[in-house]
Amino acid sequence: MANMSQPHSPGSRRARPGRVGLSNQRMNMTLYRSLSTVPLLLVLIAAGCSDPSKEVHRTTGAEPQQVVDNASAAGTEYVIRAGSTIGFVGSKVTGSHTGGFTNFAGVIRVAEGRIVGNPEIKIALASTWSDNEQLTRHLKSADFFDVEKHPVATFTITGVTGTGAAQTVTGNLDLHGVTRSISFPAQIQVAADAVTVAAEFAINRKDFNINYPGRPDDLIRDNVVIKLDLRATPGPARPEDQLPQS
Repeated sequence: MANMSQPHSPGSRRARPGRVGLSNQRMNMTLYRSLSTVPLLLVLIAAGCSDPSKEVHRTTGAEPQQVVDNASAAGTEYVIRAGSTIGFVGSKVTGSHTGGFTNFAGVIRVAEGRIVGNPEIKIALASTWSDNEQLTRHLKSADFFDVEKHPVATFTITGVTGTGAAQTVTGNLDLHGVTRSISFPAQIQVAADAVTVAAEFAINRKDFNINYPGRPDDLIRDNVVIKLDLRATPGPARPEDQLPQS
């Protein structure tokens, strides 16, 4: 019978205790490193999926309000100047995109330190831009703004309420062939030499029949953040303060 107590030969495959311990140590370290990255990945995923419209006032489209012809209304006219900005942030499941419009025009009428009448702001939708060239082309297509059929969007102010700089603006937004009344908070400063309007709010694109859903695995959210930073001053409109002639 073989002697069970005799030592193994040098070629034996029996594992050595020291090597087993080292192997387990390496596996534990790899597992620890993998698990330690999970919270970071969760944070990054959550940030990518966040909805920017949750941080601002969300408007609700309502029936358009009556607009009165105020061509002869008293007050001083302030022309919205080039250098003002109208931007937007749209988001989907995996992230968001920024964009805006480079060409828009309007006149604000002021009397006794307040905006009065029914000022209009017109936006040339062909001037749409975004942070992605392919997306910009898509936004101008029939899936979104349908620029060929609806080249201009118009916002007509029907009322401004509140005291001090923090006020509420209500107006009719005509976009994509649909007109809805919206209201949003704004910071408005009126002085002899300038009127400034700053606001961030969200509109629901489906209120304006813009229903393109996006990819099934990357759906586009309904609410789009609008960012206004307008400066208007007295005096005639310059060529750069006007919409291009069609």
